[in-house]
Amino acid sequence: MLKPHERHAIGFLIRHLIYGTVGGFAFGAFLLAQDFAGLRTLIWAAESSWLWLFMLFFGLFVTFGSIGMGIGVMSLGRDEY
Repeated sequence: MLKPHERHAIGFLIRHLIYGTVGGFAFGAFLLAQDFAGLRTLIWAAESSWLWLFMLFFGLFVTFGSIGMGIGVMSLGRDEY
């Protein structure tokens, strides 16, 4: 059983992970919508496009989710007036 301060800390991290995940998903959708560097064309032409889409969005999830959590943790030391 988690203590209240542990639940608060985990909730804080998950909330920032979700912020980063939404940002990563939006960035991935933008890349595909704009066909940046022919990425969409290349993925759709592949035999297993679902695998490449999964790899793209999983990589963005890990990267942007980590950034979101890092920003959340680094903002804890800030003085709010």
